[in-house]
Amino acid sequence: GPQVQNENDQLRDMEDRLHLLNEDAKTQNEVLNQKSATYNQENILFHQRQNKVDSITQEISFKKDTYNSSYERIGKNQLELKSNELEIKRLLETSETDEDELIEMYSEKERIENAVGEAEKDYYHTRGEIDEIEKTIREIQRSKENSDALLMQLQNQLNETKLQVNSVKERLSIEFNTALDEVMKEGAADDQLAAMTEDELRAKIEKAKDRLDKMGPINPMAMEAYDEIKERHVFITTQKEDLVKAKDSLLETIAEIDTVARETFLTAFDKIKENFIYVFRSLFTDGDNCDLRLINPDQPLESPIEITAQPKGKRPLSINQLSGGEKTLTATSLLFSIYLLKPAPFCIFDEVDAPLDDANIDKFNKIIRKFSEDSQFIIVTHNKRTMATTDIIYGITMIEQGVSRVVPVDLRELA
Repeated sequence: GPQVQNENDQLRDMEDRLHLLNEDAKTQNEVLNQKSATYNQENILFHQRQNKVDSITQEISFKKDTYNSSYERIGKNQLELKSNELEIKRLLETSETDEDELIEMYSEKERIENAVGEAEKDYYHTRGEIDEIEKTIREIQRSKENSDALLMQLQNQLNETKLQVNSVKERLSIEFNTALDEVMKEGAADDQLAAMTEDELRAKIEKAKDRLDKMGPINPMAMEAYDEIKERHVFITTQKEDLVKAKDSLLETIAEIDTVARETFLTAFDKIKENFIYVFRSLFTDGDNCDLRLINPDQPLESPIEITAQPKGKRPLSINQLSGGEKTLTATSLLFSIYLLKPAPFCIFDEVDAPLDDANIDKFNKIIRKFSEDSQFIIVTHNKRTMATTDIIYGITMIEQGVSRVVPVDLRELA
């Protein structure tokens, strides 16, 4: 009825008002967002300017302190300047008086120097007399020391002779049941013994003593000792024959090993020489020459090896006469020539390319890439060209102090 129609009209009015309010709310929200963004920008600008003001304030304060310090220092310097001017004025006034005093002092100095010269002459004359007296005293002291040493030596010889006489007395008494005095009396009574010198007597005594010692005591076990020694002799003879046979066998084995080692070495040396020339020309040019030579070909196992490298346009040179880059490339060629004799699955280079220039770096990387078909190469380097030719780069970085981390980069994925 009319009431429902009225309520529907009110509902439509309310919906229209709600729609208007929603539109107004959207508009106000957009305005709010715009105002908020503007506020944020202004707030950032405000803080920037506030920081700048604080920085300028601190700088002004610092400059004021510097100004005050400089002002105080200028005041002190001015006072010191005035004091120095007064001191200079005073020194100028007293300079004439000081000059007269200086002249008198020079005269006094000359008199004192003359007196000192006379005193020095007396001193050196007396010193010379003292040196002569001391030299005479040292010679007398040295003569006394030599006399004391000779006296001590004679005293020691006398004591040793007494000990030897006592020892002879005891031995004569124990071994021969004879007293030394009786022997001396018999020797004095014998004209032949009396005519002998001391050395002749000593020689005769030593000869008799040796004969007596060689006779020795009677050994009742001589036969048993002979049988035992004979058995020992047979055993030792057998052992000697075995040792001689073992020695001959060892010499034959050594000769065989030496022959095999010589052949193996020469074969490997010739192969390394061929590889060296091939790799050297790969790193340099086909016109470059190199060689490995045995200094003593007759004894190849003990012979030194001479390495000769002749880059194009140069005379034959030893490796020690090449430049740093040429040495590195030649050494790399030799390493690869040995490596090709018996390749390994891994090969590590540590800063080998450091002394090389860009052209030689490219040659080095080219041959590394060529040999990497059969082996895996690990290269420690700081050269950008070498890094660019690798498959995988492992970089070491320090994220924080004392903590290192490995960062791998696989360049094959980028390719």
